[in-house]
Amino acid sequence: MIKNKSKKDIKKVVLAYSGGLDTSIIVSWLKENYDCEVICYTADVGQGEELSNLPEKAISTGASKIFIEDLTDEFASDYLYKMLRSGAIYENKYLLGTSIARPLIAQHMVKIAQQEGADAIAHGCTGKGNDQVRFELTVMALDPSLKVIAPWREWDICSREDALDYAAAHNIPVSSSLKSIYSRDRNLWHLSHEGGNLEDTWNEPLEDMFQLTVSPEQAPDEPEVIEIEFIQGYPIKLNGIALTPANFVKELNQLGGKHGIGRADMVENRLVGMKSRGVYETPGGTILVAAHQDLESICLDRDTQHYKNLIAQRYADLVYNGQWFTPLREALDAFVDVTQKHMTGVVKMKLYKGSVTPIARQSPYSLYNEDFATFEEDSVYDQSDAEGFINLFGLPLKVAALRNLKTDAAIPVEAPDFSTVSNEPV
Repeated sequence: MIKNKSKKDIKKVVLAYSGGLDTSIIVSWLKENYDCEVICYTADVGQGEELSNLPEKAISTGASKIFIEDLTDEFASDYLYKMLRSGAIYENKYLLGTSIARPLIAQHMVKIAQQEGADAIAHGCTGKGNDQVRFELTVMALDPSLKVIAPWREWDICSREDALDYAAAHNIPVSSSLKSIYSRDRNLWHLSHEGGNLEDTWNEPLEDMFQLTVSPEQAPDEPEVIEIEFIQGYPIKLNGIALTPANFVKELNQLGGKHGIGRADMVENRLVGMKSRGVYETPGGTILVAAHQDLESICLDRDTQHYKNLIAQRYADLVYNGQWFTPLREALDAFVDVTQKHMTGVVKMKLYKGSVTPIARQSPYSLYNEDFATFEEDSVYDQSDAEGFINLFGLPLKVAALRNLKTDAAIPVEAPDFSTVSNEPV
């Protein structure tokens, strides 16, 4: 049985580190409250931030060392593409950009903790959000001997002003005392916006908030047509050019952003129980999802396609809830892999003023047969056969109707009179 570690047992901690105000003061807070060594860990998942100054900053705030890893290729190939092939979309809008990155980051933190002989992992997630769950479930799944420290659930810092006061009192350098009115998370797949004027659901998002996409009204007046080639559900070529997964997403982000594609404004149900409003920009992901769905329309049979829609919803829940490293997700991946065996082909997409529209598709494994679908005379489908099919398909309806014709006329049906019923228990 794994015993929970107490504060005195914690000698070394790996901290998820961004270099911002919160994680900067967490380094000092951990040393002060746990009397432990702090190792910082930073994952590059395509957030587009300058990471070169982080080692100096981490060491100056009390960390013993820092690890910085470029995970963009692994993120795209092993996480984003798996999710894309599953069809997962949370509550019909959210393409799960933040959710899908957290298990990857936590997985590598566990590796560093094991490599460095750490006793615990720490993160700067608040006690109100979903990210705390995603980080901690990953740690539980991969190494339950590690303790997880969440300062926001322990300390008495309640605001940015409190954090700035703590930084000043402990001589922790912070780059700015100003804060964006929005809480943002960015990676290769998306950019999310929360807070500020978005907290009132009646407020329209301000245009200057968006960073990855132009306003559809300001997008080019001419549509742009692109071709995306898939092999077994994996995007391989863009306009005939082979690209790595990370570069594929980057290229589509540029194209989609230019045409104002990929904005989503939604009120979602957080795992912790509350509703929150988020505005997401996912230009490349939106294009890929639309193209993938369109290719499936010709490559999957009806029953498999309909059942896969159910699987996609459950897959989205697993990703959103931080349950990536679970037997169920692995089992669903096995199902998805089978559905994608014949998902090879090309989809032609039109990008225009916020919309992405599939306009043509082809596949060597297409189930669409023009001979069957044509309205002209053909030799493979006898239209008179439809009469027998309809008679059999509608037989339950016919039997029920015949019963009703017989019984409804003979047996008057009236609502019972409950006023005569005793209120006393039997």
